[in-house]
Amino acid sequence: MKNSRKVYSTESGRLCPKCEQPIDSCQCQQQGYETPAPGSTVKIKRETKGRKGKGVTLIENIPVSEGDLAKLAKTIKAKCSSGGTVKSGVIEIQGDHRQAIKEYLQGQGYNVKLAGG
Repeated sequence: MKNSRKVYSTESGRLCPKCEQPIDSCQCQQQGYETPAPGSTVKIKRETKGRKGKGVTLIENIPVSEGDLAKLAKTIKAKCSSGGTVKSGVIEIQGDHRQAIKEYLQGQGYNVKLAGG
């Protein structure tokens, strides 16, 4: 039982995976995405190189943790009704969805710039 931890308590309900406190009184503020760092710019670009002519939208420089990056990628994929993945800190979305992604991220409070041609 070396790798076990409490995830639920009958007294308080769900527990935070990081601080093991009830979600309502979480010490580490695990809920939601991290707020973007001031001055950081998320870059969105379209790329076809090395993909046999198929275009993908790349989202780079997102100031969130690895776990939150996967959640954000899932939300963006659902928003664009498209597939995608996360590779080494970069979200790849199949197809050209730069405008939709830009509007969504700006609505979330990120400073966004379309990069490339």
